[in-house]
Amino acid sequence: MRRSFVFFNLLIIFIIIPEMAFGLKPGKQFERQVIKFLRKEIITRADMVMYENPVTITSFVCVRSAGGIHDFYSEGDYWWPDPANPDGPYIQRDGMTNPDNFVEHRKAMIRLSQIVGSLASAYKITGDEKYVSKAFTHLKAWFADPETMMNPSLLYAQAIKGRYTGRGIGIIDTIQLMEVAQAIRVMENAKCVDRQLLAAVKSWFTEYLEWLMTHQYSKDEMNARNNHATCWVMQVAAFARLTGDQKIMDFCRARYRDILLPNQMAPDGSFPEELRRTKPYGYSLFNLDAMTMTCLILSDKNNDLISYQTADGKSLKKGIEFLYPFVTDKDKWTYPHDVMYWDEWPVAQPFLVLGAREFGVKEWFETWKSLDHFPVVEEVIRNLPVRNPVIWFD
Repeated sequence: MRRSFVFFNLLIIFIIIPEMAFGLKPGKQFERQVIKFLRKEIITRADMVMYENPVTITSFVCVRSAGGIHDFYSEGDYWWPDPANPDGPYIQRDGMTNPDNFVEHRKAMIRLSQIVGSLASAYKITGDEKYVSKAFTHLKAWFADPETMMNPSLLYAQAIKGRYTGRGIGIIDTIQLMEVAQAIRVMENAKCVDRQLLAAVKSWFTEYLEWLMTHQYSKDEMNARNNHATCWVMQVAAFARLTGDQKIMDFCRARYRDILLPNQMAPDGSFPEELRRTKPYGYSLFNLDAMTMTCLILSDKNNDLISYQTADGKSLKKGIEFLYPFVTDKDKWTYPHDVMYWDEWPVAQPFLVLGAREFGVKEWFETWKSLDHFPVVEEVIRNLPVRNPVIWFD
């Protein structure tokens, strides 16, 4: 009788609850599925970028910039020459991207994010430090080399000809550094890492955080009513986690609980400020991705923002549940179509895979697997700052 009892318990341990049997944390089985699904492509892409040399903003000079060679510069995407006054201030055409505006610095930053994200992903699943060594050549060029580094501020982003030399709204451009910051966290304990270089890179992010917390441009962006405010909290949280600034992380947690979620989400889980735009579908996806990442970055054993719910029932899960049916079938979308790039969305949105992981919804995971994981359209890439889910599995 005793022998049968022991055998039955062993069956429970080794068959019914294998994660407990092998000491795995909750979610590890899911993470292995993601890695298995992406592994071949991750390694292929990482091996390709091993041959890429660093290219920073100092390689691209725009004569219209009011800043210097080390200052990030971009021009507002939706601003165009005025037909009635061609030499005068630009006018806005919301949602319509002007292909002649200067965005080379942003493209260079996106390239950095793609390269470092790919290398960190490959390192995480293989343990091969050759990927780390290569990644840090790019990090050195961007954040530590006096000849090529970017200044830790955003004074000249999303300028408008004849109106502004820079705007707070341009701070959204550095969401492209989020995966760079996370990649550093993944790679920082590798034996090959130069500790002085690592300290210099982290110092850059500390300085940028200080600028983000004090400059009026940044305060304006923080107080926006739509995805710009979400992206402000998301990237500030990512940089604060990298630099170990718990005070700023607590500040971001309060912004999410008290400002972002209650003010941006409607009772049905939609985002009215995004729905009123000329690209309501794309912006809804974008904001939900940003909100998902914000919750992921800021959640720990003492702070569960992922499951947090307001008194009137607003939550991250409700946001995913609202948008998910329109991801699987865009014909159900009852709002206006986006004026540009309607056909290019959705792709493998982070809220699907990370939501599936956190809430255990297999259907979301299967949908994520069926979508495009490596889009090539610049507008889509720009609005998909999280492209390497593997590095976000802590």
